Order: sequence, then structure tokens, then C-alpha cells
Amino acid sequence: MSVLIYIELENGSIKKTSLETIAYGAKVAEKNGGKAIVLAIGNADASELEKAGRYGAAKVLHATDQRLEHENSMAYADILVQAVQQEESKVVILPKSGLGDAMAARAAARLKAAVVSGVTQLPETDGVFTVTRSVFSGKAFATTQIHSEIKILVVKKNVIEVDENAVATGNAEIVPFSPAFRGEDFKATVIQVEKTNTELSLTEADIIVSGGRGMKGPENWQPLVDFAHALGAATGCSKPVSDLDWRPHHEHIGQTGIKVAPNLYIACGISGAIQHLAGVNGSKCIVVINKDPEAPFFKAADYGIVGDIFEILPRLTEAAKKLK
Repeated sequence: MSVLIYIELENGSIKKTSLETIAYGAKVAEKNGGKAIVLAIGNADASELEKAGRYGAAKVLHATDQRLEHENSMAYADILVQAVQQEESKVVILPKSGLGDAMAARAAARLKAAVVSGVTQLPETDGVFTVTRSVFSGKAFATTQIHSEIKILVVKKNVIEVDENAVATGNAEIVPFSPAFRGEDFKATVIQVEKTNTELSLTEADIIVSGGRGMKGPENWQPLVDFAHALGAATGCSKPVSDLDWRPHHEHIGQTGIKVAPNLYIACGISGAIQHLAGVNGSKCIVVINKDPEAPFFKAADYGIVGDIFEILPRLTEAAKKLK
């Protein structure tokens, strides 16, 4: 049984979240005595796609076409369906994202497959195929049994530990994939893409330093930015901060903003409203810095520092620079 894994590309490179998805899919294939096959859509060099082999993939199906330059969930889902049918895959895995969810839903309808989004663990395959998924904005988990022949899993970030020093040395075989397009695939077309000017993507960042109203104003943000630069981290903010236009709206993290799952999330001057917690509870480690010892965020934190952020951030910045 083959496992088909869709990966996302950005500027010709495999996204970090997709490398985790490959490793996850390879584990699923290994449990079932099958092989992991990757589907890549868009422009990328063969040397970049070959990296999939180091994370457990045996083969990469590579689909390229000028019409696929921008993400199109309808066309991408059609390609996914054709790849599943060609490889006779019974398990399909995608990374959790807006595109991944849209593709999974469309492909499920075409394949008469069950789809489970927000998967947080490797499935149990002894007996009934069972997965654990995140529900209620990450505040609870549900155990779901899948009885359909084809199963589609949309996997959250940080589900599986990927040791960059322990990845395999083999490269995956790159096979050109030429799907047949339908007219309705391009009923909706992307005419313009405006990307944010941030150095690091919040959804891809390993470390995020985020600020709230405790920063007291946009003119006081530089210590947080300096700390983030010293750590090689992305910067984020709470909803009130973006609503006040202290920081750009694309940095808004929370239930109604971007949901993130970095290895390290550092919250500076954020009280910890439930809407913000819903956007960060996938983080491996949460550090909270706040002068209010009763701030709700401390209950969700792995580590907490009670004190003035304007005194603490410069000290942490110097310490980070010394470590480097």
C-alpha cells in the first residue's frame, strides 16, 4: 500500500512543515509495509525535490505548468486525485494549511474518501484505522475511526519529531507528472499575489517573539524586534495590538488570526486571552514575560518571567548574542 504525501513549495523550496509531513507519511507507510510517494506541484529544482528521500520518500511526482504558478485549490485538488488514482494510494496526507484543507475537502468528494483535519498523532492501524485530532481550537482531542477505503489526513505542525542530524542520506526518485486538466479547474484564477515583507513566515518559524498591549505603544517595539533578530525569530502580536495598528495585521496571532506551532513561543506583555491561546497552543514550548503575576497566560506557559519587559528584553537580547 502506497501513502501519497502532498508537499507545499515556496520560492522553489520545500516548506519546513512539508518536510515534517513527509516524515509523518513515511512512518505511516512503514507501519503498513508500503512506500511513501510525494506529490509536488510548482517550480522547484530536482536537487531540492530529491531531499524528500532523506525524510523517507521513495519517489516524487513533480507536476509543473505555467497555470500552476499560483496556488489554485481546484486545480491542485484535481492533480492530487489523479496522483492517488495512478499510485493506487489508500492513505493521502497533506500539511495543515488553508490550501491543504481546501485540497483535502475537494479530493475527498471526488475519491469518496473520509477526511480528517488537524491530526496530531500517528494513526493506529491495527484493526480499525484510528486517528487523533485537535478540536475546539486545540483545547481538546477527539479519537476518530475511518472506515472508508481511501483515507485523507491533514496533519498539524510538530506532530512528529524530525531530527535534522539523523535524516537519511538517500535521494528520492524524481518522476515528471503530467495530469489532465479540466476546464472547471481554472474557473477561479489568481490574478495577483501580495506577500508580506516579513523576513520569516510565522507558520514556518521555529521561534516566534510576540508582543501585546503591555508593550504600551508602537514606539516601544524595538526591544522586542532586537530580541527576535538575536534569536533568528519571527515577530507576532496579539489581536488588540493589530487592531490598534501598532503592528501590521499579518502579524496577528490567535483564533481569528494566524495559528502557529513553533518550537518556541515567547509572549511579551500578553495577558493570555483564550482567543490568543487558541492560536499558539500547538507550540512545543511557551515562555511568558509579564509584570502581572496573575496574568492567565502563566497557566499555559512552560516557563514564566515576572517583571518589566523593558528591563528583561535587553538582557535577554545580550544573552542571546553571547550564545551565538
